[in-house]
Amino acid sequence: MQVKIEDKSSVKKVLSFEIPKEAVAKELSKAYNELKKTADVKGFRKGKIPRKVLENRFAKDVHADVAPRLIQDAFVETIQEHKFNIVGGPQADPPELNPDEAYVFDITIELKPELEDIEFEGLALEKTKYAVSDAEIESQIYMIQKTLAKKETVSESRPVKETDFVLIDYEGFLNGDSFSGTPKIENYVMGIGQDAMPKEFSEKLIGAIPVQSLEVQVSYADDFHDENLKGKTIVYKVNLKEIQEEVIPEANDELVKDLGKFETLDDVRTSIRDNLEKGYIQRVKHEMSEQVFVQLLEKYVFEIPDVMVDGELNGIIAEAEQAYAQNNTSLEDAGLSPEILKTQYRDVAEKQARRHLILDKVITQESLELTEEELDKSFEEMALGMNAPVDSIKNYFKMDPKQLEYYTHTQLEKKAIDLIIEKGSVSEVEPKTAEDAKEDTIEKKDEDASEQTEA
Repeated sequence: MQVKIEDKSSVKKVLSFEIPKEAVAKELSKAYNELKKTADVKGFRKGKIPRKVLENRFAKDVHADVAPRLIQDAFVETIQEHKFNIVGGPQADPPELNPDEAYVFDITIELKPELEDIEFEGLALEKTKYAVSDAEIESQIYMIQKTLAKKETVSESRPVKETDFVLIDYEGFLNGDSFSGTPKIENYVMGIGQDAMPKEFSEKLIGAIPVQSLEVQVSYADDFHDENLKGKTIVYKVNLKEIQEEVIPEANDELVKDLGKFETLDDVRTSIRDNLEKGYIQRVKHEMSEQVFVQLLEKYVFEIPDVMVDGELNGIIAEAEQAYAQNNTSLEDAGLSPEILKTQYRDVAEKQARRHLILDKVITQESLELTEEELDKSFEEMALGMNAPVDSIKNYFKMDPKQLEYYTHTQLEKKAIDLIIEKGSVSEVEPKTAEDAKEDTIEKKDEDASEQTEA
């Protein structure tokens, strides 16, 4: 067997195989000898069927069976000989087998990049000193009040205000006729200025006094997400029936008793503070992780297998589809498609793949392992976050070893990030003001524009 290896890049190779016709003939003979034992051909006894008859009747099936076996044996032998660390599946489009010729075919493979040791100690990192403020806590208390607020009908005769809700009936007409895309809706409660209905509704209703009939004309853009309304001008006939006001309950101990596990408002404040502090801890860790990768990705530049980038892209697309589905919509409704997302997020996917490869190298070079205690602790945290029994989490992973392997590796990646941060040169800084953040955004845009100009 002859094998030629062509380097397409540092992570992609084309293996060109040529299996001598003598080896092909030998494998075909084995296949026909096995077939002779079981084949059923009228006029011949089993085991006594001539080779020529078998070839006439079963050549296509025999070739289809022998060819993959020849390919697999040759491929495995070559991979083992050269110790190729393959990622993803090999790509091949082999020709049909010709018994009178050598069997020639190509297989394209992608390899995991071989990285030099990652020098991560002493990275300059900033740790923001976030602190929970009373204003943040009271803001969340107000959100609870808003959640428990009730709408009450306004009894006095007055115009609609920007903060009101209104009870309306409405129906849309296209060119003077009823339109199936905007059927009649009765007793619809609408918040003025909210996004559920076109802004023209709010503009027309503000200042109106119930009970009153109005007409609202809405011209939908050519790129509007709803195909039924795209590019159309709809005249809505609206019956304003009543005004409703949102009545927000007072912030006191009575407010929180309906929440279940709290006795007093101070209990809720304590719980909110704890959650905000945990959130800041996660935020700090995320920000420092981003600083780590900004520096390491700039320092270590290497080619990435397409299959790894495609894997990251598929994950991004799946998350997007799931997010839209949870809102009872789809990518198509938003004018998107998997192909569009693949183009938009390819750079993101490449960076994610590079991150995984860098962390994988750190895990290997530092001989990081996950102890049983660490794994059990992560299961407990997962169970707490999902509000599920920890045993059910453990049983799930026991039943799916591949998922356990993947999960364990993600925990090792977290351990690697913790190690890099621990070995970094960390300085504490005050949180940035809104003005600071604005200046950073402007500087980032200027940098991006400069890079594009240079490119």
